[in-house]
Amino acid sequence: MNNAKLASSLIAIVSMLTGAIAQADVGHAKDDVGRPGTLAEVDRTIEVKMGDVYFAPESIDVKDGETIRFVLKNDGAMLHEFNLGKAAAHAAHQKEMAAMFQNGTLSPTGRNHEMRAMDHTMGGMKMVGMEHDDPNSMLVEPGATKELIWTFSKTTGLQFACNVPGHYQLGMVGPVYVK
Repeated sequence: MNNAKLASSLIAIVSMLTGAIAQADVGHAKDDVGRPGTLAEVDRTIEVKMGDVYFAPESIDVKDGETIRFVLKNDGAMLHEFNLGKAAAHAAHQKEMAAMFQNGTLSPTGRNHEMRAMDHTMGGMKMVGMEHDDPNSMLVEPGATKELIWTFSKTTGLQFACNVPGHYQLGMVGPVYVK
């Protein structure tokens, strides 16, 4: 292959990757849904049980400015996610989650820790669908318990959801009422 064809091919590949990378955060952190909290700020604790495929409780009530420590217990046999966001953000994140399952980063029961340990950057840019590190989201493997601390802001349309492929559509979503 001559240098001109090689250069053209590389430019085309970089252009495609740049477009994909630019779309990586669509729907993330664009809505004012709050911010990560700290243990020192916690006002109260809410235990959330996850099963195949449900949340208990089915809805959550919080106050504007309140910091909640969520204790997330997965009683199911499958991987589940607790994600705070609006419907559009969940729709975008569901596409990312599907990509993570497709590329082997995630499986029905957990993370592929070998894939997670890899460097998922290219020239300092985050690669699409290779990490699960949003502060408003927590993956919980079967039998595990994890915590997420969140300070809520006044908003409408907020939901907690599991965006593992198919789970949201099967009803693993509930409203967060911010008063």
